This record gives sequence, C-alpha cells and structure tokens, in this order.
Amino acid sequence: MARFDMNMAEHGQISQGAAAEVLFELGMMYSLGREVEADLVEAHKWFNLAAIRGHEKARQYRMEIAEELSDEELREALRRAREWMGLH
Repeated sequence: MARFDMNMAEHGQISQGAAAEVLFELGMMYSLGREVEADLVEAHKWFNLAAIRGHEKARQYRMEIAEELSDEELREALRRAREWMGLH
C-alpha cells in the first residue's frame, strides 16, 4: 500500500501530506499491532518516514518509541528507513 502511494506522490498524483499520512498510519499499525504483529522497530521506521515528510504527530511518536528501543533496535529502525528511502 505505501509503495503504491509513494509512487503516486512522486509523480504528483497525491500530495506529500497524503503520502505522509499513509506512512503515519503504517506506524500506527505496527505500534499498536493493528492487523499486524506489534513491532516497535518497524513502527519507528514508518513514523520516521512520515516525520521526514512533515507529519508532526509522527515526529512525536517517533521520539516516544525511540525511548523504548535499545541502541541496536534504534540503529535497525534507522537502517530500515534509509533502505526504504533508497527504494522509493
């Protein structure tokens, strides 16, 4: 879902704000375990990507989750976000 929406955003078919909202919703899904297994590393990745696109609530949630992650988990979340950005 996010890949489709990000491709649309890159081609001007949806706004960056709408794309940020999709990324934020993925963060919510993983942080709450809604329709997926809860995974704070994955949640941080999605919130980070949404925050980079200007989503203010994602910035807050990203910081809160970072406090709960070990240094190794935080590095992994950041690596996953960089990898995702490299593909999209």
